[in-house]
Amino acid sequence: MHSNLSKIASHPWTKRSFDLGGIQLRVLVVDDNHNAAEAMAAFLSFESMACRVAFGGLEAITIGVQAALALRQNKHISGIATVAFTALDEAKVCRHLADQEFDGYFQKGQSPANLLTLVVTFAHA
Repeated sequence: MHSNLSKIASHPWTKRSFDLGGIQLRVLVVDDNHNAAEAMAAFLSFESMACRVAFGGLEAITIGVQAALALRQNKHISGIATVAFTALDEAKVCRHLADQEFDGYFQKGQSPANLLTLVVTFAHA
């Protein structure tokens, strides 16, 4: 699946795409750091995205993988795009994955504009 890991700290892993159908792009930011989650949601909100925030715990990556798997298994929402947004390096994230739980990867510490660019690659009007 991710055999040729890139040195780039953010990029799509799949070619998943979804049609917004004229509705506002909705984003759920999950982070165990409350301030970071709120700040990212605020930034994305300025880009006309509807954002919500959820907070994880010390096992945030495990929770994230489990949530992504649950999303993939629900036929009503399996088409949504998910991005692993984490401080962990890409290789460490990939060791927790079974298949294509996430559609993209974004390592924290980069400009939020890079995350915005990644998120919108999955949407088309």
